[in-house]
Amino acid sequence: MNRLDETVGLLGELIAFPTVSSESNLELIMWISDMLGRLGAQTRISTDESGTKANLFATLGPEGDGGIVLSGHSDVVPVEDQDWTSDPFEMREEDGRLYGRGACDMKGFIAATLAIAPDFAAAELKRPLHFAFTYDEEVGCLGAQELVKELKRDGIRPSVAIIGEPTSMRIIEGHKGCCEYTTEFTGAEGHGSRPSAGVNAVEYAVRYATRLMELSDALRDRAPAQTRFDPPWTTLQIGRLSGGVAHNVIPGQCQLDWEMRPVHWDDADFVKSEIDRYAADVLVPAMRAVSPDADIRRLTIGEVTGLLPTAPNEARAIVSELTGSDAADLVAFGTEAGLFQEIGMSCVVCGPGSIMQAHKPDEYVERSQLAACIGMLEGLCARLSG
Repeated sequence: MNRLDETVGLLGELIAFPTVSSESNLELIMWISDMLGRLGAQTRISTDESGTKANLFATLGPEGDGGIVLSGHSDVVPVEDQDWTSDPFEMREEDGRLYGRGACDMKGFIAATLAIAPDFAAAELKRPLHFAFTYDEEVGCLGAQELVKELKRDGIRPSVAIIGEPTSMRIIEGHKGCCEYTTEFTGAEGHGSRPSAGVNAVEYAVRYATRLMELSDALRDRAPAQTRFDPPWTTLQIGRLSGGVAHNVIPGQCQLDWEMRPVHWDDADFVKSEIDRYAADVLVPAMRAVSPDADIRRLTIGEVTGLLPTAPNEARAIVSELTGSDAADLVAFGTEAGLFQEIGMSCVVCGPGSIMQAHKPDEYVERSQLAACIGMLEGLCARLSG
């Protein structure tokens, strides 16, 4: 069986693990760990406080600093309320496309690294080759945040990271950060015939959201004079507003989910300080004038730094040589790359599949994209052992 067919087979097995972020990924991580362990890799598994989520960090080749990390997240987004034409957790192939949840985001890359792993294991590598597979990237890069802390604590110092998010095998050297928040509103329920006797949590959430949209407009004026990002400013959007029980009941609870994609961290600080001031100085006093127990709480779900383009960049140089492309782009979506960069690694994002297919029903990756990824990884193996 050739490496492409092996990759396709492994992808089918990976897709069959329903590692939605709300569920455990432990079974998948143990399966990969066992596979790499049989090849002689040194494996480290670390779990979250619940014991149901795990990171895997595995190493082939010599010990020491300066290794290269192949990085991927194991979790996928939900499939509920999506119109799939087949079982999302059973891979289907049609016209050169491989369908299934996570096919491109990002189990296709993981499958390719596992298919090439025997080649890395058999080669006399001149520097370490690491596999980093994390949990809960889709809900705030929670696993990667813990992983980089552990690497720093234990003195493990790779120098390069290739993050295999779907980029259609383009080299990405920069992206915005990603900040996710949930704001909770506690009001006071009452009969809908007397609105002034209660505190309508939904109405205050709407006022809060309106202020966020005003800040969103202000962010356009803060865009850097010269930037390659598209759009060039920090974006802000509201993902979900939930509250209320009936037409004639004043809602006592409401929840607002929102996010930012900052070009630079000053924008995130600006938005947080302004919205917190508005809540504390304007909304909460008005709510407590009716009910002393009324409140607004902003919860941080995740704050992940962006990936900053740097020169020189060893990761870009290596992947450019392997792919034959001198071009490097920036994207608006976030990855775990900035976390690796923060602990001193040079990073690029490059992986099979298109981000345009991610998170959608009938998500797919093309065989040709997997073949291109395999070619890159085979070249990396030759480079590390040459």
